[in-house]
Amino acid sequence: MSFPALAFVDLETTGATAAADRITEIGIVEVDETGVREWSCLVNPGIPISGFIERLTGISNAMVAQAPPFADVAAEVKARLDGRLFIAHNARFDYGFLRNEFKRAGHDFHATVLCTVKLSRKLFPQHARHNLDSLIERHGLTVSSRHRALGDARLIHQFWTRMQAEVDPERLSEMVKALTARPSLPEGLDPAAIDDLPDGAGVYILYGENDLPLHVGKSKELKKRVLAHFAADRAAARETDPVQQVRRIECIETGGEIGAQLKAAALIRQLQPVQDRSQRGTDALCFWQLVEARAGEWRPVLMPACDLDFRRLEHLYGPFKGAREATRTLTELAREHRLCHSLLGLEALTPGQPCSAHRLQQCKGACVGKEPVSFHSARLMTALSRQRLAPWPFAGPAWIREGDEVHLIDHWRHLGTAHSEADLHVLLDTPPPAFDRDSYRILVKAADRMTASRV
Repeated sequence: MSFPALAFVDLETTGATAAADRITEIGIVEVDETGVREWSCLVNPGIPISGFIERLTGISNAMVAQAPPFADVAAEVKARLDGRLFIAHNARFDYGFLRNEFKRAGHDFHATVLCTVKLSRKLFPQHARHNLDSLIERHGLTVSSRHRALGDARLIHQFWTRMQAEVDPERLSEMVKALTARPSLPEGLDPAAIDDLPDGAGVYILYGENDLPLHVGKSKELKKRVLAHFAADRAAARETDPVQQVRRIECIETGGEIGAQLKAAALIRQLQPVQDRSQRGTDALCFWQLVEARAGEWRPVLMPACDLDFRRLEHLYGPFKGAREATRTLTELAREHRLCHSLLGLEALTPGQPCSAHRLQQCKGACVGKEPVSFHSARLMTALSRQRLAPWPFAGPAWIREGDEVHLIDHWRHLGTAHSEADLHVLLDTPPPAFDRDSYRILVKAADRMTASRV
């Protein structure tokens, strides 16, 4: 693999968030068959530079006051980068900032990107640290002006030059090929959709023709998860592969993994995606509720979730998608624990007559007085124990914080996600949603992260 045209890039910025912060300096080292050329430029970010950033980079508000805004240098920067392998340290940062600035200036920009952090990890897995300072120390790189764009771009170029001299060319070529490989995308999907994918936690929606929702997924690493759908080993898949039908990708970032799970569950119910039929919610959600028919005799009664007040009820077991699933589960438990089909309501009870399970020696005889009904009730509770609805551990609502998001929960129902105290009050004043099985399962696992609400 040859590397005919390269661009080693570094940026200085007002902060770490490409959507909100701006570029203050650009440094580029161009390398091709004609030689090495260096270029740098201060950029007026249009927003103040904080004292911390000024101390780190040495770039002050006064220095950029007369500098051109990015829009004025966009064409030149694009010309210097077009057609070149874009090489940067933590390249996602630099590439993301440039793409955002180009977009604001009305330009599209795409490049094949190589991250030297990832390259260093591949080449030297025995080392724990791969930041630029670690590379300087480990490889004896010469520092000219650290934390200035051109100075750091020179360091990245030095590292590359050392690797070409010290690493077997074939191995280096294989590493670069692996790190710059593009996924095999469906013909109808814009390649820019991949560049715009966020790295953090959230939900993604794959759409097909006519914006038909195909699949809703979630991950704590969105870009990595979405790219897995288009991995190289699927390149030879048949045209009928659902992945080949994808025409658009939408991502919704969340504060963390729990938020992603809750959002995905809600979107599956809302959008009814083609590939997620098994996860769709159902209006027939139900529970077994144990009711004391008489002293010591407990019997299961099938209750629709919509008829229950989850703030007051006990002895609930489930939830089940519908009556069929609930009955199947109870029948399997009856067989496993030798419970009476008549007392469970699985068949009609005729006084003094054995149930069908007893005739097959699969019931201990509570139906004909061979087993006290209180014993049968105790065994029934034991059999159902794993299906029991977890008791709500708080007197009222509770919340889970993830980043700048707060998930408000009441009796296992997700009331919503807030970003301010005002949002919390609105959610508390809104009628709670119906009980949802997927949300319940997510929240039970996260119960140790809940805090009682004082709002």
